[in-house]
Amino acid sequence: MLDRDGFRPNVGIILLNHRNEVFWGKRIRTHSWQFPQGGINYGETPEQAMFRELHEEVGLVPDHVQIIARTRDWLRYEVPDHFIRRDARGHYRGQKQIWFLLQLMGRDSDMNLRATNHPEFDAWRWNDYWVPLEAVIEFKRGVYENALTELARYLPRINHHNRYLRGGMRPQSHRSDHGQQAEATAQAQIEPAQEQRQAAGSGEPPENT
Repeated sequence: MLDRDGFRPNVGIILLNHRNEVFWGKRIRTHSWQFPQGGINYGETPEQAMFRELHEEVGLVPDHVQIIARTRDWLRYEVPDHFIRRDARGHYRGQKQIWFLLQLMGRDSDMNLRATNHPEFDAWRWNDYWVPLEAVIEFKRGVYENALTELARYLPRINHHNRYLRGGMRPQSHRSDHGQQAEATAQAQIEPAQEQRQAAGSGEPPENT
């Protein structure tokens, strides 16, 4: 299902644990890492598609998560021609995505990468919120940066027990906005990376491209 400009409607998922770390999945049989994402089927709302993809790719159900926020508008990326099947070129341009920020209410053990017969990931880990963009395929990096930046304002506050205050000592000064500091570090590490991958399937490219 493409819009008039050749973009397929899609959802992206940023899943947080209670330390504001994010689910970071390794695409099956590759060395690339990404957030869960997938196409919106005909008749689905973005939220319905998000919950379906969350179960298919991560094995979680609605009771396992809480929606914190979503991007206001579509975020788009174009797919280079060499990643698009020849018979789809000229029609398919890329993805337009609504991104959701979710809080995990369940446990790590609720994750199941084999919830379907067509798994997207073969490994996962918790990563700092500002993920290393050089690990993301190049044409998706702009959307990742925009989604993380827009949704960062909704990150839950983390209340750490302060042992210095308990002992009557003043804590050392530190930056309260650790997300901005991590973002600056991540941005400084970005460098060009090349990744070669063949698009699979027939007709349009795979929905997660």
